[in-house]
Amino acid sequence: MAVMAVHQFAQCTTCHAWSADQSMVALCPNSNEVHIYRLVEDKWEKVHVLQKHDQVISGIDWSARSNKIVTSSHDRNSYVWNLEESEWVPTLVILKLNRAALCVQWSPKENKFAVGSGDKTICICYYEQDNNRWVSKLIRKRHDSSVTSVSWHPDNILLATTSTDGKCRVFSTFIKGIDARDSNPQDSKFGELIVQLDLSSSWTFGVKWSPSGNTLAYVGHNSVIYFVDDVGPSPLSQKVVFRDLPLRDVLFVSERKVIGVGFDCNPMVFAADERGIWSFVRYLGEQKAVSSRSRYGSQFSEAFVKFYGQSKHGVNNDAVETSRTSGTVHENCINCIVPLGDHGTMIRRFSTSGLDGIIAVWDLENEQDLLE
Repeated sequence: MAVMAVHQFAQCTTCHAWSADQSMVALCPNSNEVHIYRLVEDKWEKVHVLQKHDQVISGIDWSARSNKIVTSSHDRNSYVWNLEESEWVPTLVILKLNRAALCVQWSPKENKFAVGSGDKTICICYYEQDNNRWVSKLIRKRHDSSVTSVSWHPDNILLATTSTDGKCRVFSTFIKGIDARDSNPQDSKFGELIVQLDLSSSWTFGVKWSPSGNTLAYVGHNSVIYFVDDVGPSPLSQKVVFRDLPLRDVLFVSERKVIGVGFDCNPMVFAADERGIWSFVRYLGEQKAVSSRSRYGSQFSEAFVKFYGQSKHGVNNDAVETSRTSGTVHENCINCIVPLGDHGTMIRRFSTSGLDGIIAVWDLENEQDLLE
């Protein structure tokens, strides 16, 4: 089995994040608090409780370099927490939102973070040195519904978002004085829409970039995962349809391997072959169980052909037949997947959390097909 450790923390965990050395984990137990646990002699002890939000915390991220925690909440606010001596001190970030803040993520250089909201708005937040405060710039009127997930491109400029309007979008977040001019080769302006992907007919949730930033993956509530190459004016798209419950989040463990998690309570493995054709491989910890007929489980998006007039050479087929077994680690929906260790070209360890209150740590060292 790929699972390395299983920890029961709360009755329901909405999201979690790890410190840089992985000695501490911060989680949100479906309340307005953040609980921080430290590993002491093989046991997790609660060492801090962060209390400042008025409503349920919806997002959390822990920066690896600066050791700062950022949180977002249904109370429409965001806080940046700094560890001063032995106490976590919050700093309010004015988001100017009329609806709940739903997700948050630090940028790769940790000089910005993005907040998605039910206000159809994205807040790009950065530290204003002269006034000693965190401020935000808003990308408005680009979404038709709530922003469910955000993901930073490795270049620290592009930001991918998903929304309950069924679309995935990529924006420029270039801010003069914060980002170096040479980091913006496209000479794009803040808030500029780089591409809008109309591939899904349902809500869209988790979205992630590959380590190189050449491929984008996101999931829909229609039991489909989408892969997009050459993100820009003329992208190339594929989709993999499966017959089990929808996914909620995704993670690239390498350039050609993706882990998806969701309502089936068991991580799913997707892989691209030598031709770049994506397909479902197996559930994590199980042997490969895909029939020869459904081996190439990728279906190229007809919507993409309609809107962009391009496609890759490939095979269209029925939905992928997957085989789930009982006795999974999680007993309820997995809603979060987080990489552990150095986020390089290959991720060997990651953690998942779900509505069952379990945080599971997965190790891919013995999963040879995922390390190839």
